[in-house]
Amino acid sequence: MTTIYLIRHAEAEGNLYRIAQGQDDSILTDRGWRQVKALERRFDGVQIDAVYTSDLYRTRATASALYLPRNLTPHLVRDLREIHVGVWERRTWGEIARRWPDQMSDFSRRMDRWHMEGAETPAQVLERALGAVQKIAAENGGKTVAVFSHGYVIRLLLANLQGVSLRDTGDKSPTGDNTAVSLLEWDGETLRVVRQNDNSHLLTPEYLSGEKVRRRASGLEPGLYFAPLRLPEQETLAAELTAASWEGTPPDPDFGGPALAGYLGEEPVGLLRFGPAEGEITLLCVRRDCRRQGFGAQLIGQAVYHWRPLGAERLTVVLPEGCAAEGFFGDYGFAPAEAAGAGRRLWVKNIGFDPMFKS
Repeated sequence: MTTIYLIRHAEAEGNLYRIAQGQDDSILTDRGWRQVKALERRFDGVQIDAVYTSDLYRTRATASALYLPRNLTPHLVRDLREIHVGVWERRTWGEIARRWPDQMSDFSRRMDRWHMEGAETPAQVLERALGAVQKIAAENGGKTVAVFSHGYVIRLLLANLQGVSLRDTGDKSPTGDNTAVSLLEWDGETLRVVRQNDNSHLLTPEYLSGEKVRRRASGLEPGLYFAPLRLPEQETLAAELTAASWEGTPPDPDFGGPALAGYLGEEPVGLLRFGPAEGEITLLCVRRDCRRQGFGAQLIGQAVYHWRPLGAERLTVVLPEGCAAEGFFGDYGFAPAEAAGAGRRLWVKNIGFDPMFKS
């Protein structure tokens, strides 16, 4: 009997920032790395003979929880990659929901009829991923292996192995949490699901003690879509939004730098402005009545996706010392660095890829 632990990757940027990742590479979040550590603790003392992983960064990094402590070399399997979502890749789920509402619904609920320009079909993904897992099982007779893949792929696999059609997968096969563990057995002919989407390692006091950032209701929660701030016609809107986002005196609304407005439906709820220096954020604000809904994280995500292609490996923001925003930026991976003038300090967030996990 071959035992297979089928494991979803840890939280990556797209999960947090609500961006369709598909086969686009993204790094793990701070929460994601805590999940990796929790996964390592969960499997402490468990015999693992081999580790297989999708070749994307987020799965390779997650797989390190099992292969590094055991001095194993991970096997990279391209067919374990996430579904390629075509023209959706790198777009926010908010934009997708606005532009393609019917296809957005089908992507989650009616996989049998979902299609998008440049994308794989769910049936194609299932065929390649199932073939890869069957091949891994056949090559490891009597052993225990770990296989790291992605939420949509694992959802398709678990449904198929339990006799659920593509048409019904959306209703009968939910997406597991990041790092959720499913257990499969292979008897030489048939793969059987023993247990699915177990996240008990994320419910321990040791893991929960580090939870600060709110959980999302759904990985496909639509969230915001973004558009460049149009000046001068939107200068009044920008000034009002900035003022409505700050207690006391707001920062100087100098909108000389490139800026994005974030919208929920047709309502502007946030604003992001870039500075002239590489990686610089000069303004990030969310309307007071729209806070604690994950919108600030999505603004950070837009900063990452703006600056990283331009070569930046860190984001920076200057904050007044002791201001309330320090807590927000700290929760999302920024750390205080050098002083930046009287009563002000530079905060820095690393956004570079670790070459160890980069293909």
